[in-house]
Amino acid sequence: MHCFRLFTGAISRSFCCLAFICISDLVSRAQPIIHLYNGKAPGSEQWHWKEAAIEKTGSSDDILYNVVEPTLTAYLPATGKSNGTAIIIAPGGAFHILSINNEGRDVAKWLNEKGITAFVLKYRLVHSVTNNPMSELAGKMRDFKKLDEENDSVVSMAIQDGLRAIEFVRTHAADYRINPKRIGIMGFSAGGTVTMGTVFNASNEMNRPNFAAPIYLYINALKNQTVPADAPPLFICAASDDQLGLATHSSNLYNTWINAKKEAELHMYLKGGHGFGMHKQGLPTDQWIERFGEWLALKGWLNR
Repeated sequence: MHCFRLFTGAISRSFCCLAFICISDLVSRAQPIIHLYNGKAPGSEQWHWKEAAIEKTGSSDDILYNVVEPTLTAYLPATGKSNGTAIIIAPGGAFHILSINNEGRDVAKWLNEKGITAFVLKYRLVHSVTNNPMSELAGKMRDFKKLDEENDSVVSMAIQDGLRAIEFVRTHAADYRINPKRIGIMGFSAGGTVTMGTVFNASNEMNRPNFAAPIYLYINALKNQTVPADAPPLFICAASDDQLGLATHSSNLYNTWINAKKEAELHMYLKGGHGFGMHKQGLPTDQWIERFGEWLALKGWLNR
């Protein structure tokens, strides 16, 4: 999605009842949608605007905006192909939009081919007051400090959505034929913020990811950046020519993990820019997800 190159983180009773879905027929339904909260999401009860989309025919550049109701969309591997690993995918978009195909659905479909059960996360976003969220965002990208201030409350909500997503997948692991000890989260740019937000803010075994993959993440929006004692292994990827100047967010995170004696792998490409996702540019970044697959294999998460 070229537009995202502007900028593109104890089981309760209520949780067991939350989704407006029938667990018994999950495996027979294509891409079931799971509502993460029973009713209005906490903190955004007064949001009354409606989610909207901008679709581009024949393109992977579709975007969503004005997300009010956080959901997961499940992408299931072909029958008999599941290896028991699950990954939650958080698309990016500066907490104003979601690059839902390039950094969401297309990633999920690739993971399905590897036997991984994928869940695309729609987390809450800043309210766009027009039907042209990209134009609104373009004006705000000139001052990251102001953008962070505007995004602040939504970032904390989005992280809660990420934690809730991990908890849901682990709670219902048996229904999806998932190993509850093989649940990861990955995200792009702002989705990388959500990804690392879940790592830094996980409070128990139910919402703690087993591994994480922040891709060209933006980390400055995170207030808590303390490496947890049980920090999961990280796969980190970005491009040195990131036009938003975010390359060091990835390299610094790698150094932080290594200095804390935690596992991390870093791929820093010479070219690729920001927001390359699943786009093909005729550059080595076109194969970044193959490197991710190799890392998953090395860790044993592609084995049945």
